[in-house]
Amino acid sequence: MQLTKLIKRTLIILVVILNIGCDQISKNIVRKSVIPEDYIQVLGDNFILTNVENTGAMLGFGENLPPIIKRIILQGIPVLVLLVLLYRTLLKTHLNTILAVAFAFVIGGGIGNLIDRILYNSVTDFFLIKFSFIKTGIFNMADVSVTVGALLIIFITIRYKNIEI
Repeated sequence: MQLTKLIKRTLIILVVILNIGCDQISKNIVRKSVIPEDYIQVLGDNFILTNVENTGAMLGFGENLPPIIKRIILQGIPVLVLLVLLYRTLLKTHLNTILAVAFAFVIGGGIGNLIDRILYNSVTDFFLIKFSFIKTGIFNMADVSVTVGALLIIFITIRYKNIEI
């Protein structure tokens, strides 16, 4: 039983670290290789690579807040939430493994963007997808991690109604 807990916790930490690493490496490459505000067509006009610094949260929310409020909302609260979520995910012994991995994706992505906010006071975003009338906002790998994790959590909780969260 103890070995299983250790393996599950190791898996969670590994997934968190891999998500942070993928996010930070991709952002570092973009910062060094893509001119800010440049638009590089990767797959025609459907997949664009760019380099935008987002000083707010999703879709620029909060970018005009006073600095102290902005720091509390975009750095302080997320640090607390991510630490509690990581702690609870690591300690929950009966948590479904796929659900634990989904939470690890959310935590890793959250930490990836938080690192940017703390180090650079902004988050580097660089992907833009357009298909027909569908167009995403500009996003990064941390956003992908959080989205994949959140969708997995939703799917698992809908699919398995009696699952422990």
